Amino acid sequence: MTIDYAHARKLMVEQQIRPWDVLDIKVLDVLARLPREAFVAEAHRALAYADIELPLSGGQKMMKPVVEGRTLQALDLQPGDEVLEIGTGSGYLSACLGALAREVLSLEIDPELAATARARLDSTGLGTNVRVDVADALAWQTDRRFDVICVTGAVDRVPSQFASWLRPGGRLYIIHGRSPVMEAILVKADGSTESLFETDIDYLRGAAPAPQFHL
Repeated sequence: MTIDYAHARKLMVEQQIRPWDVLDIKVLDVLARLPREAFVAEAHRALAYADIELPLSGGQKMMKPVVEGRTLQALDLQPGDEVLEIGTGSGYLSACLGALAREVLSLEIDPELAATARARLDSTGLGTNVRVDVADALAWQTDRRFDVICVTGAVDRVPSQFASWLRPGGRLYIIHGRSPVMEAILVKADGSTESLFETDIDYLRGAAPAPQFHL
């Protein structure tokens, strides 16, 4: 059976993304154009546009399309923005960020995921302005500053160093809290925060709450 991915993409935008209050035309255009199926494992390609998380190697998951859409809209990316993505995952969101911004540096802790994402970005021609580095963001250090930081895994508490990598006027998108109710927020370079929406995604490796023992 041959799947009409272009039609599936259109339905995803109209039936999932828009109804979840993603109305930014630039974001909708990118989601309607980019081949999400090219970033999904062959075994799950038929589900590339379904409203579900999809498994990646190393026990990680690809976010639901609606969460990706809300994420991109919240970032309000501009053509001149330099973006730091924490958690490359499949590379799909990296491609979306690259389509909306000037340059993307994406950090991925899992070498296998990083290599697969790089290969998919290259094969689709969508990674010309996306660099993928293998690194643990919780231990990473840099003197570089970014206009936008996008964290694709949840944290129990927001690491203070993340916001220190912002340029003046920059913004950090991150999901924090305890499952099953987590909060997506936007942290500004001046320290102010904006609550966006509630969701529930997997933690970044090393950023989950410490286990609690009860007698």
